[in-house]
Amino acid sequence: MKLVILDRDGVINFDSDQYIKSPQEWNPIPGSLEAIASLTQSGYRVVVASNQSGVGRGLFDMATLNAIHAKMHKLVAQAGGRIDAVFFCPHPADSRCQCRKPKPGLFHEIAHRMHVDLAGVPAVGDALRDVQAALSVGARPILVKTGKGRLTLEGGELPEGVTICEDLREAANILISEME
Repeated sequence: MKLVILDRDGVINFDSDQYIKSPQEWNPIPGSLEAIASLTQSGYRVVVASNQSGVGRGLFDMATLNAIHAKMHKLVAQAGGRIDAVFFCPHPADSRCQCRKPKPGLFHEIAHRMHVDLAGVPAVGDALRDVQAALSVGARPILVKTGKGRLTLEGGELPEGVTICEDLREAANILISEME
C-alpha cells in the first residue's frame, strides 16, 4: 500500500493564527484538492494528521470539527480524490499528551490503524513540528512553502535532507513521478 500523510492547515487549506473555527473559515489552497485527487488516482491512500488544539482550548467543539472535515472530504471528492482518514490531536499545546506533533503519537496511531510501517512514508507539512514528527517514526518529511512553510525555512532549524516544495501540488507531482 502506498500511503501519504498530510498536515491539514497550511498544506490543504489556508491557515489562520486565530484557528479555523468553522466550515466557512476552511478554504482550500489553490491546487491542493487537485493534488489529493492526483495522489488518490495514482494509487496513494491519503490520510491527514493535524494538531487541532482549538478543541481543547474551547474555541470550537467536536461537532464543528466534524463539520469542517465533512466540508474537506466533500470538496476533495468533488475534485476526484479521497481522504481515507483524519487523525487529530485535540489537546492544547501545554498538555502532556503524546499525540500533539512534534510528538509521534498521531503517526503511531496511523501506523496501527492502517497496518503499515511508516518507514519512508511521505509526510507533507508546513511546520518544523510536522518534519520532526515524521522523522521520529522514520517517515519521509516534505515541507511545503504554503502556510507556515516559508517561516519554517527562514527559521534555519530544518534538518538536512528534507524535501522542499512550493505547495502540495508540487509535492504530489514529485511523489507520482517517483512511482513511474
